[in-house]
Amino acid sequence: MVRPNGLVRWIFRKRLWRVRDSQEVFLTFDDGPTPALTRKLLSVLKRENVRATFFCVGENARVYPEILQEIADHGHRLGNHTMRHEKGSKTTREDYLKSVEEAAEFIDSDLFRPPYGRLPVNHSRPIRKKYTIVMWSWLSYDFDPDVPLQTIKTRAQSIRGGDILVLHDNEKVGDRVMDLLPEIIQIVKGKGLKFATLSA
Repeated sequence: MVRPNGLVRWIFRKRLWRVRDSQEVFLTFDDGPTPALTRKLLSVLKRENVRATFFCVGENARVYPEILQEIADHGHRLGNHTMRHEKGSKTTREDYLKSVEEAAEFIDSDLFRPPYGRLPVNHSRPIRKKYTIVMWSWLSYDFDPDVPLQTIKTRAQSIRGGDILVLHDNEKVGDRVMDLLPEIIQIVKGKGLKFATLSA
């Protein structure tokens, strides 16, 4: 399933799932920065004149600050993706909030995306005071080798204005995301839609 369930979006309606009444599409990448992939993604985005939002893991931002800076220097936005990519449903509220704050020491942003899309309500209330919690309306499944690339490209035809797209910036998806990204960009441009970064 590419798009999240409507009931889920309604239950968690205080989170940003898509941008209404927009002719723009919001491309996002989770998990970076990574030395093996981030610069390749930046190269494609620069060539296509596309701006995106990178939800970065604090540990990666701490180890690769120069790549984090390159993301910003290319005109892209940064978002907080916790310090160690914790799953909210398996992490205590105290530890999870501490992880978000730790990541904020390296990632200057008012945008937050929970890893795996898992964020219990009890965890989210204090996070909402400082961040816009960003989810998505179109998940690429670039991380799942059981989903053929051609299937993802076919599903990309359903992308519409206001959609928040998720791809990944980690070594596990390397070849897959580099295959997908240029084609997804062309599909979106072919619909007459523009790309933009997210704002809080």
